[in-house]
Amino acid sequence: MGMSVGPPGEGDEEDAISDINVIPLADTMLVMLIIFLVTVPIIIQTVPIELPNVRYEPTTTKPENVSLTVRGGPGSSCEVYWNLTKVDSEELLNRAVGKLEEEITKVGGVENLTEETMPEAHIRGDVDTPYRCIGGAIFTMQRAGFARIGFISEPPPQAGYRAN
Repeated sequence: MGMSVGPPGEGDEEDAISDINVIPLADTMLVMLIIFLVTVPIIIQTVPIELPNVRYEPTTTKPENVSLTVRGGPGSSCEVYWNLTKVDSEELLNRAVGKLEEEITKVGGVENLTEETMPEAHIRGDVDTPYRCIGGAIFTMQRAGFARIGFISEPPPQAGYRAN
């Protein structure tokens, strides 16, 4: 503890201190750096996986399969096409239920329906199609009773591959 001798105003004690003590800030930053260096390797754990090497295989379309095309329409609406016919969600549900009933009748009842005879819904949509449009078509087909729903897509162009 210091003591000032002399008249007031001559010493530096009366002046405001404008310096910031950065030592606690530097200590805090170093402690946080050490904590992050220790915890990051624990948090980031990688699991080795092997992704399949997929090649383009043409889809074998059976006559009982349903082909849907979904795209975004004007004014943030959705357009769904059953083959080439534009349908709304109610008509899509009715057609899907009718298609399933037709296939069940063709095989002789629900007990004769197998994985091979069960019709599939194939949905085609482009990059600009909003997810809610495709999700709505999936939901409607599942509600109708379709258990297998797939997507039709084009593979990315391969190096050296030229389309004719």
